[in-house]
Amino acid sequence: MKKILIVFGTRPEAIKMASVVKEFEKCKDKFESRVCISAQHREMLDQVLSIFEIEPDFDLNIMKESQDLYDITNGVLSGIKEVLLKYNPHLVLVQGDTTTSTFAALASFYQKIPVGHIEAGLRTGNIYSPWPEEMNRMLTRCLTLYHFAPTETSRRNLLKENVDEKSILVTGNTVIDSLYFIINKIRGNNQLQQDLNEYIRKRGYHVNQGKKFILITGHRRENFGEGFINICNAIKEIAFKYPQFDLLYPVHLNPNVQKPVYDILNNINNVFLIEPIEYLPFVYIMNNSYIILTDSGGIQEEAPSLGKPVLVMRDTTERPEAVEAGTVKIVGTEEKKIVDELSLLIDNNEEYQKMSRAHNPYGDGNAAARIVKFLINNLSD
Repeated sequence: MKKILIVFGTRPEAIKMASVVKEFEKCKDKFESRVCISAQHREMLDQVLSIFEIEPDFDLNIMKESQDLYDITNGVLSGIKEVLLKYNPHLVLVQGDTTTSTFAALASFYQKIPVGHIEAGLRTGNIYSPWPEEMNRMLTRCLTLYHFAPTETSRRNLLKENVDEKSILVTGNTVIDSLYFIINKIRGNNQLQQDLNEYIRKRGYHVNQGKKFILITGHRRENFGEGFINICNAIKEIAFKYPQFDLLYPVHLNPNVQKPVYDILNNINNVFLIEPIEYLPFVYIMNNSYIILTDSGGIQEEAPSLGKPVLVMRDTTERPEAVEAGTVKIVGTEEKKIVDELSLLIDNNEEYQKMSRAHNPYGDGNAAARIVKFLINNLSD
C-alpha cells in the first residue's frame, strides 16, 4: 500500500486540500494517507480543520509573532525533515504557491521523495507579482513529478516550460469542491443560517437587514503602503457616493493593512470594519453579497460559482481564465479605476448581469476525485 503525505500550512491551502484529504479517506484500501500542517497560519488554519473535521497527524507549529519569509522557510525545511524520515511516504502532495508548499517540496526532494503539485501551472509572468507566490510556484514546478493543473491554461503554461505532457492532469480547482461542500451544508439548514447571522452580527454587521452590501478583502504584500491608501480612499468615495450600499470589510490582522484601513475608513456610517471571520461564515457572506472587491486569489475562483462579480485590486492575475470568462475584472490599485468600475456595476444592471451570469471556468466540484483516480492508476501496487 502506497503512503501519501498531504502538506499544507495556511487557511487557503487547507480549504483547497480538504476535499483531497476526504477523497483519500474513501480509498483506505489503496492508500495510507497522513496530513502534515506547518501552521504557517495558526488560528485561521485551525478553523478550517474544524469545519472539515480534519485531524492532522503531524503539526510543525512554526507560526511565531512577526514571522517573515526567512522564518517560515527555516521552520518548514527543518520541521518537515523529521516527518519525512519518520513516515517515509511514497509521495508528498503540496498545494498552490505558499512558502510551506515550496519548501515542503524542496525537503521532499532532499529525501528523493516524489512530489505532486495541486493547482500547478498558474503564472503571471512577473516574479514580483504576486510576491513571493509567483516564484514559489515556479520553484515548486522544478521539484514536482505530477502536476495537477486546475485549467487548460495552466496546462499550457507548464508545457511552455517543457514539463512532460504525461505528467500533467487537468483537474479543475479543488476549491470548488470545498465551496460546494460548504454551500450544501448551509443550504436548507435554517438553524445554521441563524447561527451564522448571529456570528456576523456579534462582529458588527447585520446581513439580513434588507440592504445590499459590497464585500471587501485585502491583504497582499505588494499593496502595502500607497496601494492600500489608494484602495481605502476608493472605498471611502464609494461609501459617500452610494449611501444605499453597505461596504463590509473583514480587516486582515497585518498592521500594514490595519493602519490605513482604520485611519481612512473608521467612523463612516455605511462602512463596516470587522475582524477576520472563519471560512464557513465567510462563504455565507460571499453568497449574500452583491459585488466583491478583493486582492485575493482564491476568491477569484470561488465567487463566480456564486454568481458574484469580482473586481480584483491587483495589476496582474495568475487566473486569467476568470478574466477571459468575464467573471472577474482587474482594476489595479488606482483610486479612480476602482471607483469607476464599482460605479459601473452599481449603476448599469446589464454590466452587472453580464459578470454575474458568466460561466465559472474553475471546475465542477470533482477535482479531488480526479487527482486520487490518477494516483490509483500511477502509484498503486
